[in-house]
Amino acid sequence: MENLPQILVILVLVFLAFTVLSSVKVLPEYERIVVLRLGKYAGTRGPGLTVLIPYVETARRVDLRERFLEIPRQSSITKDNSAIDVDFLVYYRVVNPKLAVLEVENVVQASLNIAATTLRAVIGDIDLDDVLSKREAINDVLRVKLDEVTERWGMKITRVEIRELEPPASIKEAMNRQMSAERERRATVTRAEGERAAAIMVAEGEKQSAILRAEGEKEGEILRAEGQRQSQLLLEQGRAAGLQALVEQASQMDEKTMLLQYLDALKSIGGSPSTKYVLPMELTGLASRFLNTMDDKTQK
Repeated sequence: MENLPQILVILVLVFLAFTVLSSVKVLPEYERIVVLRLGKYAGTRGPGLTVLIPYVETARRVDLRERFLEIPRQSSITKDNSAIDVDFLVYYRVVNPKLAVLEVENVVQASLNIAATTLRAVIGDIDLDDVLSKREAINDVLRVKLDEVTERWGMKITRVEIRELEPPASIKEAMNRQMSAERERRATVTRAEGERAAAIMVAEGEKQSAILRAEGEKEGEILRAEGQRQSQLLLEQGRAAGLQALVEQASQMDEKTMLLQYLDALKSIGGSPSTKYVLPMELTGLASRFLNTMDDKTQK
């Protein structure tokens, strides 16, 4: 009994220390606390050092960082009555801690349920082909619709990402057959275009070859004609030069030279078997002049 006062003092000190420690909060930059004083909203505090009135004020911590919800795989029915399984991620952050605490019991769980029901509603308004091919558009529609609902809870939906779309096995088999047919069609089109391009290139090559042959033949004819012209010109020039030389030689001949040429011609005629001779009239005149010249030289 003598130690009872000491024990009471120790208990009181421990109680006071616990009370003080529980009343002092040190909040990081990304956290806020929503304070309730006797059950009524008394403000949002933080970051940094915050002191609460013991047993009068209570607080709820709220994380302001961007976080994500992993939505479990949901089975949905498309507009054309095809079943498809979808799972996706929802990125969010709390922008109003007061609303996140006072307007909904569990903002994360509520957002999870809203995301699942919104997904079914969105997929139900789209055909299967569009669901498989327009993933980005579906992401945007989901984000807008979810943001409209969660805005009143102080939450902002920043992004929605569909991770996987799983159609039924029969749909996948039909899609594989369609893809195979499409690949075969593209291969046929590509092969036809290649053959067409090859035929065009061959025809173009034959055309160019014919043009080159025609140009070659034309140039050959031109060169042959030019050669013949040059040859005829040279032949004519040779004949003209020969005649010019004959004229020059003839202009230098005198009567004695002409007489000697005639005598030489008579010698050739005399050696022929012919019995008739035709003598030019100039020969008798030249012969008489030659004889007169010889007589004059004898008399001298």
